[in-house]
Amino acid sequence: MTQSLPDLTDAELLQRHLDGDTEAFGQLFLRHRDRLWAVALRTLCDPEEAADALQEAMISAFRRAGDFRGDSAVTTWLHRIVVNASLDRVRRRTAHAAASVGDEGALDLLATQGRTPATTDPASIRDTALDVEAALQMIPAEQRAALVLVDMLGYSVADAAAILDISVGTVKSRCARGRARLLPHLEHLRVGGGGNPETEDGNSRNRTATGSVSPGQGGDG
Repeated sequence: MTQSLPDLTDAELLQRHLDGDTEAFGQLFLRHRDRLWAVALRTLCDPEEAADALQEAMISAFRRAGDFRGDSAVTTWLHRIVVNASLDRVRRRTAHAAASVGDEGALDLLATQGRTPATTDPASIRDTALDVEAALQMIPAEQRAALVLVDMLGYSVADAAAILDISVGTVKSRCARGRARLLPHLEHLRVGGGGNPETEDGNSRNRTATGSVSPGQGGDG
């Protein structure tokens, strides 16, 4: 008895696609759509760009399915294609801004915003998300990709290394450098609710920050 598509493994769906099944790749994409979309969106911080990157990546995966050699999980292969498509767009979009990645004036402006007590107000939560997205766009694309996977989406360092096709040590290094760039300029998100008067003049922001600003909390890099 032939198995229905939802019952097949990722590898079996990919093989069905190669064998000419017109619905197999669509089933594979639907199975992993949410996570692939999250990777593109968090990396690009722009829904339209993310949608375009995801579409490009899936077209590429559809056409290049025969290149998959089975040396990693199918989902790892799909994630890698999405990450690469997203990073290509980051590099193209920010070509002229690359020279100002370390612009302390822009970062200081970001860091002075939003020093209000933490609340569960949706508008406040959205403002916080915008702050984080703005800061992410100021760090190198490779560091951003590592942070998105490990800190924001909760992938293990080993899984992130497989997706990015780099060593575990390189993932840890990129995460550490990315956090070092981000944390001083997002300090207001950590101390804003503590009522520390030092936040009034920015002294707290200039101290070395520890911990992680990401919702992932668990990326050890």
